Amino acid sequence: MSAEQQGVEGRELEAGVPLSELAEGEPLPGQLHGEAVLLVRRGEEVWAVGATCTHYSGPLAEGLVVGDTVRCPWHRACFSLRTGEALAAPALNPLPRWRTRIEGGRVFLGEREEIDALSSRGRSAAGPRSVVIVGAGAAGSAAAEQLRREGYGGQVMLVDPDAEAPYDRPNLSKDYLAGNAPEEWLPLRPPGFLEERGIERVVDSVTEIVPAEGRVVLASGRALDYGALLLAPGATPVRLEIPGSDQPQVHVLRSWADCRRLIERASAVREAVVIGASFIGLEAAAALRARGVGVTVVAPEAVPFERTLGTELGAMLRALHEERGVRFRLGHVLKEIRQGDVVLDDDTVLAAGLVLLGVGVRPRLELAEGAGIATRDGIPVNEHLETAVRGVYAAGDVALYPDPRTGEPMRVEHWVAAQRQGQAAARNLLGRGERFTDIPFFWTSHYDVTVSYVGHARTWDEVAVSGDVWGRDCRVSYLRGGAVVAVATVNRDQESLAAETRLAQFATERPG
Repeated sequence: MSAEQQGVEGRELEAGVPLSELAEGEPLPGQLHGEAVLLVRRGEEVWAVGATCTHYSGPLAEGLVVGDTVRCPWHRACFSLRTGEALAAPALNPLPRWRTRIEGGRVFLGEREEIDALSSRGRSAAGPRSVVIVGAGAAGSAAAEQLRREGYGGQVMLVDPDAEAPYDRPNLSKDYLAGNAPEEWLPLRPPGFLEERGIERVVDSVTEIVPAEGRVVLASGRALDYGALLLAPGATPVRLEIPGSDQPQVHVLRSWADCRRLIERASAVREAVVIGASFIGLEAAAALRARGVGVTVVAPEAVPFERTLGTELGAMLRALHEERGVRFRLGHVLKEIRQGDVVLDDDTVLAAGLVLLGVGVRPRLELAEGAGIATRDGIPVNEHLETAVRGVYAAGDVALYPDPRTGEPMRVEHWVAAQRQGQAAARNLLGRGERFTDIPFFWTSHYDVTVSYVGHARTWDEVAVSGDVWGRDCRVSYLRGGAVVAVATVNRDQESLAAETRLAQFATERPG
């Protein structure tokens, strides 16, 4: 089968390409023997790596080159152009790379190389005698892998009661729930992958942390000693305290098991009520509509996503859902859940063979509190993600860390941010001493529309819109005190990448 038949785009590279046709820092897509290749020139040096992101197969030719790295336009994975290594989540696997040579003013590709996903690339790291990681979600699993990438050879124990973790949680409310993604897409790693690389996956719950003795105690009674501890237990869904909240048709969506139960229930009902008009609620509403279930969304706010995306983007997304048959009852809350229906605060009764609670999550702070580790709206950590207790770090949904731009405490509940915090915490517990300055990023998908968001704006005093929100081609900037603190885009990946780069520059320049 030819490269064109396989859908591989770009010029054939077997005969080389004139060096003069490679613009400085501009990615050039091509193909060699049916495989997509990306060429990038820096001065007289040319790098060649795979052109397809190893996360969700994003087109790296449409991404952004920064120094000797390339960033994926879809979900911001970052790769080394020199080695192909996956430098920053959400991609975990490296790109293949090709040796290049320049002869007679042309660039030729030579031997193809591919490194192992957890290759340390010759690094060797000393560190604590052992590392225990509580939580095998985004932050915990990324940290465990990063320890091996850094060359750490000590014992690594990854503890979580969910036997299926780690898996791709963002997909649970998107393609998987909609029926468009098979089960084999969900696991982040194949069976045995972690164990083969010396990462012990412990399926159990931590019941106690004893920092003074460097020990955690498990529900089974087993005790694990640690030289360093990473707390990444994640969050738990908020449940409503109203009559009928324990009815069998009431669901939350956090785990893979939750999603399977939700899918099973959806196959047997005609009408669902979704409580909450934010990310989990409306992504799930779109997925349920894809399964042919009627959906009514109930929420107290006047506009979906108003607190995160503002009124105009929120109104556009509401209209998008209404086009697909979703009904909204905004400005209302549930008063009671009964068998087969729900009652709103104005006594309206809605049919509900399924009720999904999408009203937010709470960080799991019980272990930290029981160990005497300070907590507020999360676990406060410094810019290295270390808690007030030496040798104990926190990452992911529980981490209350300094905003890399302002220094103000902030906590985010985004998958990519959690993964990158886990990677940073792993480097720092090995003594790297790196400030965590990554800019938060998330994406939310609704039918054929995806919103990408970079930065963090709890509040703003100005919104600047470029493009056509209702035409679903726009950039929305959120400003506070005249400074851009976050940017949301629809169908403008390059502008989102550029905005992230600018925000990151300010964060790096801020004194530590």
